[in-house]
Parts: sequence; C-alpha cells; structure tokens
Amino acid sequence: MRLRSPHDRAIRALALPALGSLIAEPVLSLVDTAFIGRVGRDALAALGVAAAVFALAFFLFNFLEYGTTTEVAKAVGRGDLDAAGRATATAMTLAAGCGVAVALGLVALRGPIAGLLGAAGEVRAGAVTYIGIRALAAPAVLLVRAAHGAYRGYQDTRTPLLVAVGVNGVNLLLDPLLIFGLGWGIGGAAWATAIAQWVGACWFAALLMKGKQKYGLAGARPVTTEVRAFLRVGRNLAVRTGALLATFTLATAVAARVSEVALAAHQVLSQLFLFLALGLDALAIAAQALVARILGSGDRLGAREVSDRLLALGVGVGVALTLVLAVVGPLVPGWFTSDPETRRAIAGVYGILVVLQPLAAIVFVWDGVFIGAGDFGFLALAMVGAALVAGTLLVMVLPLGWGLSGVWWSIGALLGARGLTLGWRRVAPAGPFPPGSSRGSRAGRGW
Repeated sequence: MRLRSPHDRAIRALALPALGSLIAEPVLSLVDTAFIGRVGRDALAALGVAAAVFALAFFLFNFLEYGTTTEVAKAVGRGDLDAAGRATATAMTLAAGCGVAVALGLVALRGPIAGLLGAAGEVRAGAVTYIGIRALAAPAVLLVRAAHGAYRGYQDTRTPLLVAVGVNGVNLLLDPLLIFGLGWGIGGAAWATAIAQWVGACWFAALLMKGKQKYGLAGARPVTTEVRAFLRVGRNLAVRTGALLATFTLATAVAARVSEVALAAHQVLSQLFLFLALGLDALAIAAQALVARILGSGDRLGAREVSDRLLALGVGVGVALTLVLAVVGPLVPGWFTSDPETRRAIAGVYGILVVLQPLAAIVFVWDGVFIGAGDFGFLALAMVGAALVAGTLLVMVLPLGWGLSGVWWSIGALLGARGLTLGWRRVAPAGPFPPGSSRGSRAGRGW
C-alpha cells in the first residue's frame, strides 16, 4: 500500500469525523447493553430481541441516508445547489412521514413481533416494554438518518459528529438515572435512548434551517420527480438491506433457539460487530461522498483512483482491528455481563468476530464505492445472493448441532460471498468505472 496519495487529505477530512458519527448509533445500544447486562440475563436477552426488531423495522428506509448522500453529492459536484436543497428537503419530509408510520406499526405489533423472534416469558415481556417505548422515537431516527445523508453529500461530516456526541452524552446521563435511579429497568434504557434521539433530530433541523442559504434550502420544497427518484433508490436499497437484515434476524432467531445463554451472548457479539462495522464504515462514508461528487463533475478516472485508495486503507484498518481485538479479548466478556455462563459463551465465539475484521473492511469500503456510484441495482442482487448462502447455513445450525459458533460462521459466509461479488463488479467492464474513462474539467473542485 502506498504511504501517501493525493486523495488522502479529502479522505481524512470526511472519514475521521464520520468515524465518530457512525459509531454514535451503536454506542447508544452498547451503552444500553452494558447497563442492562447488570440488570440480569433475561433483560439482556430481551434487549437482543428488541435490537433485532428495530434493525428490521428501519431496513426499508436506508435510502433516506444513502440515497440522500448520493443525490446531494452529485448535485454539489456539478455545481447545482438548488438540486442539492431539493434533495435534502425531500429526504427530510419523507423521513418525518415514514417515521410516524413506523412508530404506529411497532406500538401496535410489538407483542406478536417479539414472539416471532422466539422470545417467551420474562424475555418477551422485557422486549415488548422496550419496543413500545423506543418506537416513539421512530420519526426522530429517520430524520437523523436523512440529515446525516445530506451533510455527507455537502462534504461535511463534522457537523454530524457534533450532534452525535451530544446525543450520546444525553443517553449516557439518562441511562443510569432511569434504569437504576428510578428503578425502571429495561424501560428506563428505552426512554433514555428515545429522548436522546429526539434531541438529535431537533438539533439537525435547527442547523439546517440556520444554514438554509448555504445548503440551497431557501424556498426548497419536495417535488414529485424528487420523490420518485428516492423511491427508486429505496426499492433497490430495501431489497439489499432487507436481505442483509433478514440474515441477521434469522441469526438472532437461531441463537434464541440454541439457548437463552446463547441469545444473551449473541446480543453482546452482535453489538460489538455493529460497533466495529460502523467504525470501519467511516471509509465507506468517505467513498460515498467523494465518489458521488467526483462522478457528478464527470471525472470517472478520479473516482476510480479514490476508490482504490480507500480499499487499500480499509485493508490496513481491518488488520489493525484484528490485532487490537486479539489483545483485549480476555477482558471483553466481563465488560458486558457478570453471568459466568454468558461470559463463557461470548469467549467461545469471540475469535470468529476477530478474524472477520479485514474481510469486513473490504466489503464495507466497496459497498460505499458502489453506493456513491449509484449502482444500487447491483448491490441489491449481490446481497440477495450472499444472504441465500448465509441463510442456507443458518437453517442447518440447529439440526446439525453447530451451536452459536455455527451462527457466527454463517455470518462470516455472508461477508465472504459479498466480497466475491463486489470484487467481480469492481473489475467487470460493465462496472461503474469502465477502462478508458477520462477526467472531467471540474475534477478536484471542493465544496
């Protein structure tokens, strides 16, 4: 890997602040997991079920983040600020409406959904309580996602970082107060997270209105053509993200049927995986914003160069994470639970999580590249194929007695299949960066 590249400054400017803001959402869950782990095994298992429910509930709406980044960045690349403002206004409007619908659906169906995921008894009761409370923040969650996407498109990841730090600070202060101080248990964790998410949504709305001239939002209104464009992106991303989350939901359901201990351990490992994944995804966010902006200016060769640099950096970060995780491994189970059985279950599968990090880094960076290029249709097809591979292995876990290790090797197979398909697309003549592409006249112009 080259030590320096002309693209490194732009990558750092986007990726480093994005690292903090990307980690924000899993930090909320990790903090909840750490506190709830002290409440008891049933509460921790209930949180695992609830986390899977929320991941599944929001999978249709990733276009509010990724689609907004691509549309806004391409408009910025070609110098069309009005188009960037229209895309932002459309995304925020759709986020508010969709969030209300999601909240109503989760509150009405929280019991049956928890049951479908294998929760019973005290675990089911805790999951229903958490889902019913945290669902009230569904509009805030989607508004925050749309705002993150818009700011990335404007080539600004520092503002989302500032908001993310504030949101996590609110959650960190409220969690111990509500869970232990008021004795609300898992319900207190849900209220802390919901309040923090509404703080973030209101903060973003105020910042966008304050900078409405800068962002092309003065007088900007959603229009039919913009809504249709978002829905087309949403259709492909729904297939892609649906296949991904269906795989992880199936993994949670299988873990629940292995044993209660396995489910509790799976919750901890899943939150660690998400935390690490979104940390690695900082490079993917840089890829989305930079590739889209450079392609918007007509410079396909420049987009290809920056994507290759990001991939090299991703491999290095993945290897570094593997080394760090290996060193701290003996300490990790004790950070999340005091239950001896759950600690042993975590330790028995932790090594799989460790060795998957370089592969995960490659996959996430390539994902960001193809999102920035607007290659949403291929991403959907590739994810469906990878999900079929992993899903086939997951349904074999229980009858073959593979246990929790089988669940996590199936997740490894998902990453491997994604890496193969994305790598093929990168070198294919019909890919987003065909050989012979020429630089546009506006390459390198900043926002």
